[in-house]
Amino acid sequence: MTGKERVEAALAMDVADRPPVGAWGHTYHEEWSPEALAAITVERARRFGWDFVKFQPRASCFAEAFGSVYHPSGHRLRAPILIKPAVPDLESWSSVELVNPKALDDQVESMAMVARELGPDIPVIQTVFSPITVGGYLVGKSQSRIVRELRKHPELVGPALDRIAAGLLDFSRRSVGAGAAGIFYAISGYAGRNVMREDVYRDLVLPYDLAVLQALPKDAWFNVLHLCGSNLNFGLSRDLPSHVVSWSIHNQGNPSLAEGREISGRAVMGGLSQRATLIYGPPPKIEAEARRAMEETGGRGLLLAPGCSVPPRVRETNLAAMVSGVAA
Repeated sequence: MTGKERVEAALAMDVADRPPVGAWGHTYHEEWSPEALAAITVERARRFGWDFVKFQPRASCFAEAFGSVYHPSGHRLRAPILIKPAVPDLESWSSVELVNPKALDDQVESMAMVARELGPDIPVIQTVFSPITVGGYLVGKSQSRIVRELRKHPELVGPALDRIAAGLLDFSRRSVGAGAAGIFYAISGYAGRNVMREDVYRDLVLPYDLAVLQALPKDAWFNVLHLCGSNLNFGLSRDLPSHVVSWSIHNQGNPSLAEGREISGRAVMGGLSQRATLIYGPPPKIEAEARRAMEETGGRGLLLAPGCSVPPRVRETNLAAMVSGVAA
C-alpha cells in the first residue's frame, strides 16, 4: 500500500493497513540551498519510510521575503540569526512589502524537486506560516508586540497583514502548481488562550487566515492546519478550513487526539512528543507512544507524527521507531 493511499484513508476518517507516518525537522546547513534541502528531504523520507512529507523550509524565509535580514548560523543545531528586522518601529508597518521574492521562490523550487523525486505515491505538503506568524517574525519574533500593535493600530498593521496574506496565497498556489498535495498552514503561538481569547482571535486575526485558506487551489487535497502552542483555543479549528488538524497533545491545556478529532470533525495529525519521547527514546518507548495513539483513535482519521518540528539533535533510531510502532 502506498503512502498516498494511507493518507487518503485517514482523510476519509478511516484507516488502511496502518496509519500514515511522517516527521519533520530543520536541517540548518542544508536549508539555505534548494538543492541540498531537497536532497536531504528525499533521503530522509526514503530512509525512515515516511508516507507523507511535510516540507521544512528555513523558518526565516517568510520574514526574509518581506524585508527582514537573516544570516546562516553556521551551526547544525542553531537557527538562522536575525540581523535586521523589517519592522523595527510602528511606522515601518506601512512599508511592509514582498521585497525578496527569491526567499520564497527557493522553497517552491526545492519542494518541487522533492515531489518529482518521490513521485505521486508519497504526497508532499508545503509549509506556509500564517500572516500573523510572519508579522511576529517581522518585529523580531515578538508575539506581544504584534498583538498589541494590531489591537491599538489596526489601520497600520492590518494593511500590512493583507499584503502578507496575498504573498502567502501566491506562494501556496505556486507550490501546489509545482507538485505539492497541499499546505501545512502553521499558526505559531497565536491560537493559545494565554495570547488572546478565542473571540478576540476571530475578530482580529481570523480574516487574514481565511484570505489564504479559503482561496487555495482545488487541487490542494491535503491541507493541514497546525495550531502551535499550549492552552489552545481549539474551537478555532472549526473556523479554519483544512483536511487535517495538527497540534501537540503533550503541551499543557491541549486536547487529546480523540478530543481534537471530535471538536474539529477532521482527521488529526500528531501523537508523539517531539521534545521528550522522540528526543530521549528509547525506541520501545516511542513504539509504545505510537500504539497508544492508535488505541485512542482506533487508527481512524489518524496521521501519526510529532506535535511540531523535531529538534535537529534527534537520533535516527528514534525516528525509525515511529513506523515500527504502527506496523502490524
